[in-house]
This record gives sequence, C-alpha cells and structure tokens, in this order.
Amino acid sequence: MVSDSKIYSNLFIYFLINFCIFSVFVSAENRITRGQSVRDGEEIISKEEKFVLGFFSPEDSDLRYVGIWYNDVEYQSLVWVANRENPISGDGGDLRIGNDGNLIILNGNADVIWSTNCKIASDNSSVILMDTGDLVLLESHGSGDPNKALWKSFDHPTDTFLPDMRVYMNVSEGERRVFTSWRSASEPSVGKYSLGVDPRGSPQVVIWEGTSRKWRSGHWNGLIFIGVPGMRAIYLYGFKLNNDADGKLYFTYTPSNSTDLIKFWIRWDGIERQERWNKGLEKWDLIQSHPVDNECDQYNKCGPFGKCDIKSRPVCSCIEGFVPQDLDQWTRGNWSGGCTRRKILECLPEVKRDGFFNAEQVKLPDFVDYVGPEDVEECENKCLENCSCTAYAFVSGINCMIWSRELVDLEQFDEGGSTLFVRLDRSELGGNSNAMKIVIIAVVLVGIFSLTASIWLCRRKMKFRDRLTKRKNEMPKLGPSVEFSSEFSGPGDVSVEGPPETGTELALFNFSCVAVATNNFSDENKLGEGGFGHVYKGMLPGNQEIAVKRLSRKSSQGLEEFKNEITLMAKLQHRNLVRLLGCCIQGEEKMILYEYMPNKSLDSFLFDAAKKAQLDWRKRFAIIEGIARGILYLHRDSRLRIIHRDLKASNILLDEEMNPKISDFGMARIFGGNQNEANTNRVVGTYGYMAPEYAMEGLFSVKSDVYSFGVLLLEIVSGRRNTSFRKTDHSNIIGYVSLLKYNF
Repeated sequence: MVSDSKIYSNLFIYFLINFCIFSVFVSAENRITRGQSVRDGEEIISKEEKFVLGFFSPEDSDLRYVGIWYNDVEYQSLVWVANRENPISGDGGDLRIGNDGNLIILNGNADVIWSTNCKIASDNSSVILMDTGDLVLLESHGSGDPNKALWKSFDHPTDTFLPDMRVYMNVSEGERRVFTSWRSASEPSVGKYSLGVDPRGSPQVVIWEGTSRKWRSGHWNGLIFIGVPGMRAIYLYGFKLNNDADGKLYFTYTPSNSTDLIKFWIRWDGIERQERWNKGLEKWDLIQSHPVDNECDQYNKCGPFGKCDIKSRPVCSCIEGFVPQDLDQWTRGNWSGGCTRRKILECLPEVKRDGFFNAEQVKLPDFVDYVGPEDVEECENKCLENCSCTAYAFVSGINCMIWSRELVDLEQFDEGGSTLFVRLDRSELGGNSNAMKIVIIAVVLVGIFSLTASIWLCRRKMKFRDRLTKRKNEMPKLGPSVEFSSEFSGPGDVSVEGPPETGTELALFNFSCVAVATNNFSDENKLGEGGFGHVYKGMLPGNQEIAVKRLSRKSSQGLEEFKNEITLMAKLQHRNLVRLLGCCIQGEEKMILYEYMPNKSLDSFLFDAAKKAQLDWRKRFAIIEGIARGILYLHRDSRLRIIHRDLKASNILLDEEMNPKISDFGMARIFGGNQNEANTNRVVGTYGYMAPEYAMEGLFSVKSDVYSFGVLLLEIVSGRRNTSFRKTDHSNIIGYVSLLKYNF
C-alpha cells in the first residue's frame, strides 16, 4: 500500500509542474518571441485582459487584417490596424518575429506584406501588448540590461486616440502624428480625413479633409479648448499638455475613472467622436462629437471677416466695420468670399486714428500670429504699433494674442467664447455708417440748444457749489457717511441700489478732489494695474493715505461689478477685509477709494525671488489664518452671506504689519439665509483658482471659495504660482501636490 507521504509528495510535484506550466503560459500570452507566431484564428491578450491582438475582417469584407481591439467588446472597438494598405486575401496569415528581429505579417504564400522596419542590432527581440493598447517591439541585450523599445504602435496610430497616448506638436516634418480615418466603414485603408494638433500660436485640435481644414477646436488655455463652448467638468483633469524627456510638447488624456474604456476616433465621414463603453447596456455611449450638425461648426462658413451665428437668418454677417466682398454672391447665400473693410486703416498711431470694436462671446479666429506675455493694455499697444495688426484678444491662461491677417472661422456663441478686439478706423466705431450725416445733425442741434443748455448749466452749477464746498471741507474727517442717492448724481451718473437690508451708505468724492489727491493720476502715484484699470496712491487733506481704483473704459470689470463692489463693501467691516472709504462717479469716470495698503498684494512677496525671504513660516501661517478669518466672516459671521468668487494671491492685500486683507468684491454674490448654492451662465474669476463645478458648469457655493482658498494655501506654503506648472508634467499646483509623497 502506498504511504500517505508518497501520495502527498506526488500530488505536490503534480501541482508544482502544472503551476509552472500555467505561469509560463500566462507570462507568454501577451508576448510574441522568436520562434513563436500568431496564426489567423489565434490571439494574444494583454496582461490584465484589456486588449486583444489578432486577425479580423471588417463588416461586409472577406479581407484579413491584423489589428488591436478592446477585449470582450464588439468589433466596433478596433483601435489600431497594422496592414491597413495591404490586406490578406483568404486565410493563412501569420504574425511573427522575422529573421531580422522585426515584427512581420506573412500572407498565405509566406510573402512579407507588412513590417515594423526597424534597424535591430541584436537577435533577441520580442513584442508585448500593453494594457494601454500599445504594441511594443523590444530589444534585449541580456546581462540584466533593461529592454529597449524600438517601435510602438502608439507612434504609428491609425484612426483612434487612446488614454495615455501622446500627440506631439513641435515635431519636425515627417514626425507629426495625426490620426487618419478609414476609407469607408468596411475598408481600413487611409481615408481622406485626419485629426491632429496644430501647434501654431496656442495649440488646437484640427480635422483636415485632405489638406483643407474641416473643423478646429479653438485654442488651448491650459484647461479647455476655448472654441468648444460645451466642454464640461469631464474634460477638466483629462487633457494635459506636458513635456517629454527631450523637451518636446505633447498632449495626452487621462480619464477621471481609470476603469473606464474611452476612445477618441476619426470616422470615415470626418466626424471625431469621444465614446465611453457602457458595460450595463453593452454599447458605446457618445460623450461628444465634432463637427456637430450645425452650419456654423463648418470651418470658415462665412469667409474672411465674416461671423456665423446659428440663431440668425441668414447665419452669416460681416463683423462691425466690414461689408460683403461680393454683395451679389452674398445675397444669393454664397458667403465664402467673406467681407472687406468699409474704410481702409490709415495707421497713424501718433494721432491714434484707429480704435477697436469689442466682438464678445465669439470663437477666436484661426492662424494667430503672435502669443505673448503682455497684459491687456500692452497687448492693445502692441497691436496699434503694427500696421498689419487686424485684431487682438487677451485670454486667461494664454495672455496676449494678435492677428495680422484675415480673420477666419469666426463664430458667435450663446455662452462661453472670448472677446475679440477688432481694429477699425475711429470713424467706424459705434457701428455708424452715416457718420457725416450725424455730425451735421449734431452741429444743428448744438446751435439750437446751446443757449438753453448754458442757462441750465449755470443754474445747476450755482446750486451745487455750496454743497460741494461743504463736502470738501468734511472729507478729511470721513465721519458719518453720506447716503448715496440721486441727489449727488449728475447726468450720466450711476445710482447704486442694494437689497433693502443692506442700506448702502458711503462717502462721495468729487473728481477734482481725487485728481488733486493723486497728483492728477500721475505715473509716480501708480501702484499697479489689471483688467479693471489702474490703482493710484493718493493723499487726502490731513495726510490720510488712500488707494484709488480707477476703472478703465475698456475695463473687464463692468458697471455691474462696480455697483456690486461698492454695495457690498459699504456694509462689510472686518480686520481681514480691506476697508472702503468712498467712491467717485462723475460722467464716465468711476473710482473706488480704499484704505492704503503699504505692502501691496500678497503675490508681490510670495512670487518674488528677493521678497519671499521676508515671509518666514510664522508669518505665512499668520497670513493663512487671517485669510481664513476673513472668509469665515463672509460666509457665516456677517449680516450678509457673501461668496467672493475670485480669491487669489493678487486680491490679498497686506498692511504695514503684514496683516492680510481680502479685496476686490466685484465678482461677489450675496446669498439668502437658506440658500446653499446658485448657478450662473456668466462664469467669472481666474482659471486655476475656480472650483471645477464652477468653471465648467457655473455652479457656485461657499465650497467655491473654500476651493480657491485651498489653491491659495498651497501657493503660500510652496511659494509656487498656480500657473507655473503649465509646461511641466502637471497642469497646475493641485496636480503637482497630489503626486508628492509625505513623511510624517
């Protein structure tokens, strides 16, 4: 009788042998090595069984191809084809490592119909199918040296862009990687449509039909493509612009959920689709596609200097200051000829004959000629200095953009889009095509009403003289504030109304008084500038220092933001909020007067190589604590529940003792007592500090400020600006911090 020990010994040997055989099989099933082959009807599967490599035939075709597709997903999941130009007729195909070490495909006659065609030094090469869907040819030198990748299918894509694939931009001719469509639904050979990234200016995705453009995404601003108004939160942390080890720029995409099966592909009809596999319904769900079924999504529908608006009839119109190039063709619905200037630019910068028309909420034109770091005002001046400049724009995340040729592919959006400043002769501004007639009428009207106006102005001036004199004498005290009402408003002035519970009260200053206090707004008194205009230092009688925020006529902060800021700040009092002293509204002049902050803004210390040394850890903690107290007051402790919506380092001012004070309430919103969140179609603020749900969907709440505070906190701790990561492996400071390893 066989002993128990011998039985157990035999069983152990049996299972050990089977385990070893199984291990060899599993380790080899995602590879092809020398001496192995994959015949028609056989497959190899990636390690985690996500992708399959094998032979297939398209629908309604008997031809055989080698391709890669998602595992356990219907045939529409094909993502790559090897021999798309040389199919195999009938069975008998063979995929193997050739004598020269390359991966080759043989037909039934043992003829090589496709090869990776690499120069291989050793005779030890193999192919592995990765779980990303990438097929990689490796060369091994032995002696423990790492395998060298000689060839990748990701470097030779067909019609599909997969997560973790790299789309390079600044590559030399012949290296640019584009995705090409199939010729038809049943023929994988190269079709007439291609998809890729155009790196000129600011990168954008383009679909070509042959060599002609069919559609483009608009420019990349670090978060989204600004010519796609429907981009939502699903994209926010998906697309990234990175540098590889050689410094080359490339786009990649990482889905928010790593288990999702996602692909982008260019169809045989020129439609680019992003799809996600729905496991429950076993079908591909469409996330987005371009171009959409919309006349205006067609590239350059309305020709040069024409603008397409899908809600207008006809959809094409000339932008301000331009007329149809061929009126007869235009009226027939042939808009391809576009528009031409009504009045040629004289380009006389010394007398500033040219101005700009603001085209708002538009898809910016193609072929930008210059992208630079200039601010809004510098960008305008740079355009005026160049007689070839036709338009400029200033976009957060891109900065100054200038066009010096025809403006093409303009589209009007209902939401989103950017503001384009189109250069026009000053006589064209305001959309007046009958300027001379209006001048004549104006002269006649002035002659008729001059006497009446003079009498009225004299009487009004006499009535105001005593009142203004009295207010000037009282200004140094800034005692009980004067209620802001129409009694102090002249023609064209603005009244400020707030909710009944706010009871808005503040001091009003005369323009001449503010001008004297700021030395007539001299450059020596200028503290800084931004999209709103300029900030000046002033001195009131009694040696009281003030800061004056003077809104520019081209200010990105409009009338509503101005009213909002003075309405809110008049009723807010906290040691960590900047104090409002008053305002001045006279004609087109709008100014806000604050307490003066001698140490300017937090960013002037935080991101300055010399000054940042003054912020030791104790001081940084005190600044963080002060900002948090200010936010807590706005959200919970003030009688008005307020969401700031634009917290960032430049909006944190520092007094003489480096105490932080939150400023700039132009974007702020008042919440009701029981209100937790709100939605807006007008997303304002600064990219990088916006919460994802606010930036993409317009949804904001107290959490929006908390998110911005978190970004600001990371900047204070790290000393790095949020936008300084744009050309690294991380799109922003949050992505950078999330990958750090901490030891506590």
